[in-house]
Amino acid sequence: MRDISGSLARQAYAVAAVCLAADAGLYLIGGPPLSLGWQVWVLLVGGILANAALAGPSRYSGWVSAAHAALLVAAPILLYPYDHYLQATNAGVLIAGYRAGAWLATKPALAALAAMLAGLVACNLIPVDRGDRDWRVLIIDVGVSGLLPWMVGRYTTARRAYIADLQRAEEQRRQHEAEAVRRAVAEERTTIARDLHDVISHHVSAIGVHAGAARLGLPEGEPAVRRSLSAVESSGRAAMADLRRLLDLLHGKENADAQRQPGLDNLDELLDNLRTAGLPARLTTHGGPRELPGSVDIALYRIAQEALTNALRHGRGGIVEIDLAYRRTEVVLTITNEMGRPNTSAESTKRGLAGIRQRVALFGGQAECGPLDDGRHWRIRVGFPLEAQ
Repeated sequence: MRDISGSLARQAYAVAAVCLAADAGLYLIGGPPLSLGWQVWVLLVGGILANAALAGPSRYSGWVSAAHAALLVAAPILLYPYDHYLQATNAGVLIAGYRAGAWLATKPALAALAAMLAGLVACNLIPVDRGDRDWRVLIIDVGVSGLLPWMVGRYTTARRAYIADLQRAEEQRRQHEAEAVRRAVAEERTTIARDLHDVISHHVSAIGVHAGAARLGLPEGEPAVRRSLSAVESSGRAAMADLRRLLDLLHGKENADAQRQPGLDNLDELLDNLRTAGLPARLTTHGGPRELPGSVDIALYRIAQEALTNALRHGRGGIVEIDLAYRRTEVVLTITNEMGRPNTSAESTKRGLAGIRQRVALFGGQAECGPLDDGRHWRIRVGFPLEAQ
């Protein structure tokens, strides 16, 4: 929340300065002549001090209004028998009454109002030649100069409190709605996690078990079939690992290791699974490892996983070369494998490459995918910009 205390203090000083200048100027121009005596100077200095006090802390508003009321009573007494006088505090009386109504609690505010009204009544009744003044005019004068500013101050405070209550109620409503949304999301995540566990994970596990049983039951020979079944087993294990991580996320577990998505640190594990499935792979790293943004680290792993899966499914089975280069301003991953077999699905390969390009573009990287000049190898090269070190 923005701190406005300094602005409020400056405004209070400005209001006090305007009241002081206005009241002192009117008093000097239209008030009693200064030659009348020390009484004139007492009222002038008193008005200056009372108006200057308007810039003080709000907790002293009652005393400030009492000072203005005292000046109202003192003026006709000190200037008697001089009749055609102006008060040394006119604008100040209005602001003092407003401040007392706006800033004080009920009892102090009522006490300040009583003092102000008493001062205004005394100011109009003390002069002997004003005793026959129309009482209706007196009531109007007292109401306008004393009661009205005080009532405006009370109304302003009540309205400000009402608005604050509305804002507080609205904030509480937003918090309750946000909490309800969080609960609904948590319940939905739990439902999804339960469905994933009860349906998908069981089926994936069954696929891996049946693929292993089929591989063990094969007669000697059939290397292509064994390789395919090993690939099914490897993919099933990888899918189960990802499912476990996803289930941990959906259950909202606080374990950081359980929630962590796989990154480049898991490349060796990925390559081991592929080698078990019958795909030879070799990883070469250049430059010292750097701490990468989490999104880039995960994206590189997923891209490598997609590319190696494509090589396993559609390649000729030759060695897959993975080159990971940490450079000063970028990290580059290059995967090279032999071209696919004639009976591979071109549509599936296109979908895989499209997914890689989308993932790279999402994090501001660049991708190059296509056959090499020798006509025998396919290469996928992706790079992500990094801050220079």
